[in-house]
Amino acid sequence: MPELLIELFSEEIPARMQQQAGEHLLRLLSDALAPLNPKDAVAYTGPRRIAASCTLDANVPGRTVSERGPRESAPEKALQGFTRKHGVTQDVLTLQNGFWVLEREEPAISAKEHIAASMPDLLRRFPWPKSMRWGQGSAFTWVRPLRRILCILDGETVPFSLTQGDDNGHNLQSGNQTEGHRFLSPGAVTVSSAAEWQDTLKTRHVQVHAADRRETIVTGLTALASSEGLALVPDSGLVDEVAGLVEWPVPFLGRIDEKYMDLPAEVMQVSMRVNQRYFALRNGDGSAAPRFAFVANIVPADDGTLIVTGNERVLRARFADARHFWDLDRKQTLASRLSALDAITFHAKLGSQGDRTRRMVRLAGLIAPMVGAPKADCERAAELSKTDLTTGMVGEFPELQGVMGGYYAQHDGETPAVCQAISEQYMPRGPGDTVPTAPVSVVLGLADRFDMLAAFFAAGEKPSGSGDPFGLRRAALGIIRLIRENNLRLDLVKLFLLAAEALPEALRDAPDLAQLPQFMAERLRVQLRSEGARYDCLAAISTGNTDTDITRLLARAQALETMLETEDGKNLLAATRRAANILRIEDRKDGPHEGAPDSALFAQPEEQALAATLDRVEPAVEKAFAEERFTDAMREAASLRAPLDKFFEDVTVNAPDAPLRLNRLRLLARLGRMMRLIADFSQIEG
Repeated sequence: MPELLIELFSEEIPARMQQQAGEHLLRLLSDALAPLNPKDAVAYTGPRRIAASCTLDANVPGRTVSERGPRESAPEKALQGFTRKHGVTQDVLTLQNGFWVLEREEPAISAKEHIAASMPDLLRRFPWPKSMRWGQGSAFTWVRPLRRILCILDGETVPFSLTQGDDNGHNLQSGNQTEGHRFLSPGAVTVSSAAEWQDTLKTRHVQVHAADRRETIVTGLTALASSEGLALVPDSGLVDEVAGLVEWPVPFLGRIDEKYMDLPAEVMQVSMRVNQRYFALRNGDGSAAPRFAFVANIVPADDGTLIVTGNERVLRARFADARHFWDLDRKQTLASRLSALDAITFHAKLGSQGDRTRRMVRLAGLIAPMVGAPKADCERAAELSKTDLTTGMVGEFPELQGVMGGYYAQHDGETPAVCQAISEQYMPRGPGDTVPTAPVSVVLGLADRFDMLAAFFAAGEKPSGSGDPFGLRRAALGIIRLIRENNLRLDLVKLFLLAAEALPEALRDAPDLAQLPQFMAERLRVQLRSEGARYDCLAAISTGNTDTDITRLLARAQALETMLETEDGKNLLAATRRAANILRIEDRKDGPHEGAPDSALFAQPEEQALAATLDRVEPAVEKAFAEERFTDAMREAASLRAPLDKFFEDVTVNAPDAPLRLNRLRLLARLGRMMRLIADFSQIEG
């Protein structure tokens, strides 16, 4: 099969846009070249190019196309219009099922012709998040000025141009040339295949695969750090970004002046990362090392001496700025900054950060006894939690919010629990982040998130579709993880009501507040699904259940899942579904079949055995649930399996005798009611 290679060579593409651009290119090519059956498609992305290669058929096969025209009985003018549209005469039409039909042969089209016809439109509608115009004479846009288009099929150029009418398309035409590294190997070079393209660019200091550049960066930096007994601080996001900034990564180590080593490690790491894309290093004991790592895009002639010296000089200036903020911020206590929060708007409908802080203080005081945390520390941590928003350091590095508050609280002499809570208030920030376990930290994290969810839902700012500008889904998952991983017993509905009580009066009864329990339930199901757990068991025990204690719900769901994994549980599920199906069908005829079954009408021992088992199991299950012995409750329920199997084997539910039939349906209805105490088994998958 012929091989196609397309490369779009431009000025520097922002790193954050490269991966998505590669995905878009593959998708657009797949759609445009679908008649050629493209296979083995691969995308290549980098600072100055996005490219793709694939194999495809040599041509688009010829085919017969039928197009139906007007009815045979249609006016003559309709037929004339149809023939005129297609440039044919009536004698080439045929009658099929009362319609005039035009059948014409479309000849085979070579892959080269199809590609040449498809590419100009594909490039003109390429979906960059942001595009720019340049030069004159063309409305064609690209993320940065597009300089070359390489398009070769089986070693031959596929000729096409971006010119459209009066639009000159910047005079861009396809060719068979690419360019190497801007500084190390400038100039054009001719290639004839994807393999030659990769090999040629490698000799000209370009790694075309983003994954190869990432590996080079991590391997090189790790080796340099290990040679000095140090470890690289993991930062996959920074690795991805740097891989999108360099074509030929060359790793180096630099030295940090000792006079800056007393800065908080987080300050140094964020300053290096945000300002210069440097990597932080650690000593063997986990402390910050007086070294940093970075990646250059050239191979220096002096082994990097000049580059390292220059980067060290730049870093000294950055750390000097950080030192200024660090020293200046500590001249004012966090408590003295409280009044400044009233001047910072939290949300137009929700007031200032000062208003939010006062709500959080109240809520933290209410949550503290539920968690077993000291109320005074919880309220103090909530009171000071947002004050670092007014500091110079957080103004410069918003990523350090909370972290800096913890350092400044420690400097002010606040209790260790308060300092720790302030620094941990935003944890967990993501799926892989650690969950706080200190009681005051847990209370502050919950107060922050419960207030946020209640406030934004009341203000009509709930998430919609993929949009979640205020991070409310993340806040909900944070609550779930804080509760689960600390095994807390909290009533979510009660806490949302408590949070809503402190909102502005006009928002306290907002209708969207009622959606919060369901929103939390959905987030919990998402979390369980991501863990590979059986979220259908959670759905089964949640249906019709007003309980919002996450720990209790999950314990019930786990007990149900354990039961369903046993042979008795599987058979009980099947029998319960059978009973529900029978009732659903019969209820349509003459139901509902409610009411207690009459033991005097039991005609067979299997009916009596099932009723007796229900008499024993139902109160035992209710008692076990009341005492939160969920495994025992499921074990009792599973004991129904044998009498229920025997009942269906030997008893005809739809007996000819009407009273007997009604009594048996009532017995099944009683079974259904008891099983619904446990779960809604219709929610169980499989």
